[in-house]
Amino acid sequence: MARSCLIAAVWSATARRGTTRYVSAFQMMAPSTSTTSTATRMNRPFVSRLAMSSSSTETPTASGVSLMKRVKTADAVPSEETVSVKGWVRTVRKQKTLAFVEVNDGSSLAGIQCVLSFDTIDEASMNEIGKLTTGCSVDVTGVVVESQGKQPVELQASALRVVGECPADTYPLAKKRHSLEYLRTIAHLRPRTNTVAAVARVRSVLAGAIHEYFQTQGFVYVQTPLITASDCEGAGEMFRVTTMDLDKVSSLPLAKDEEGKTLDQVDYSEDFFGKPAYLTVSGQLGGETYASALGDVYTFGPTFRAENSQTARHLAEFHMVEPEMAFADMESAMNNAEGMLKFVVEKAVKQCAADLAFFGSFYDKGLQKRLKKVVEKPFARVSYREAIAYLQEEIAKDPSKWQFPEVEFGTDLATEHERWLAETKFESAVFVYNYPKQIKAFYMRDNDQDGGETVNAMDLLVPGVGELVGGSQREERLDVLIAKMNELDLDPEDYWWYLDLRRFGSVPHAGYGLGFERLVTYVCGIENIRDAIAFPRYPGNAEF
Repeated sequence: MARSCLIAAVWSATARRGTTRYVSAFQMMAPSTSTTSTATRMNRPFVSRLAMSSSSTETPTASGVSLMKRVKTADAVPSEETVSVKGWVRTVRKQKTLAFVEVNDGSSLAGIQCVLSFDTIDEASMNEIGKLTTGCSVDVTGVVVESQGKQPVELQASALRVVGECPADTYPLAKKRHSLEYLRTIAHLRPRTNTVAAVARVRSVLAGAIHEYFQTQGFVYVQTPLITASDCEGAGEMFRVTTMDLDKVSSLPLAKDEEGKTLDQVDYSEDFFGKPAYLTVSGQLGGETYASALGDVYTFGPTFRAENSQTARHLAEFHMVEPEMAFADMESAMNNAEGMLKFVVEKAVKQCAADLAFFGSFYDKGLQKRLKKVVEKPFARVSYREAIAYLQEEIAKDPSKWQFPEVEFGTDLATEHERWLAETKFESAVFVYNYPKQIKAFYMRDNDQDGGETVNAMDLLVPGVGELVGGSQREERLDVLIAKMNELDLDPEDYWWYLDLRRFGSVPHAGYGLGFERLVTYVCGIENIRDAIAFPRYPGNAEF
């Protein structure tokens, strides 16, 4: 038996690596030498992995292991082969001689309808039908055939087993539509709903497409640290990381001044890292170090911001895609960002057609038209000064329609301004570039064309969302960068390694950041970014 279990484990691991996954037949059978009756065996606990069997109706292998092909509902096509479908029950309809069970395994929006004829299924399956409820997990065996109903295929089932029961009276997801706000309170179960499952599938395709784009462009994937002592944005909205016992305030070590007088502040030299440490707001600074050696790199990972915001656009924990390119300028960054967005959106349109059609029906009627325009139409480009002039002209027609009607050079554009430019003025994605120096980060290169009044920075604005990408040419001149740090009260000593990149072989370089969850909301047409991530983190909420 030990040898057989080992063989089964090897088969299971091997099958998962391939394109076809195999699982055991329904019953966990005893060896052929056993005198246990068939009825007794059928009532034993169902095992959904490979199991010993020499009396199964399936053809055994030389090792005595019986294999059955498992198909995902997304890949189900008519065939004479008996297969296994595993998933969770959405609906159950029982008639006099038939039962219709809709099973969804997460691989597709529709799932598959399993038709069980009471004349052909075994007694054990008949008993299992009585346990079926919405939400229970099942393993159904049968043959995939063309459907006589609306769906393209269905499973003519020969056997069914309930793997995990689901009490109907306490299951939070009854068969009705729930608000997205309610679903956030049961985030551990909401992936079983059409909306959140569809978001997850689109998100997965987008993530894969991002890696594919940069890999095919010759970029190197770099993993930058999540714990940092540097404030990349200079905004100070960072989560502190410490091992000090904050439950015992009186025990915290206090700093002392040069004269040895105790100060009213914590001495972080005694903390784990020997200095104040934080969760990163960006992988950019680390990315720049590798771009200064490898040429073109990108990071893709979690970032954090302790911004007390309850808007539909902000999260405390989110993911950023941040490429950095050596020997590049702002125009290079814009070209790369446009190519990347067109590539990943086109991938989603092709691979997630059913999910996007669902979003287009229930959330955003113009979604598919908008996504098609992103792929096919060149992005507009306009300077910040020109954008301000367009906004001033439009706002002057009726200032009462605007929440923020005061717009002038130096204004940090609000979402309503960004969306008007993308949705009304240009009716497409649009780059706004050359922003005022005072509203952008310290590392952005001063624009030589206007004496440094603006910086070589750009934002990509898209219809329905506003800002999706922010980037710039980085300041490669050591003296200019140090002067800017001093203006913002940033200690150059904290960035000594970053400044070394300017001391030793500095080159013009550029990059940008894409908020991944914002991309997901844009492609799916959903309004709240909290529905674009599995477990949203925001002020007052760190559940699950």
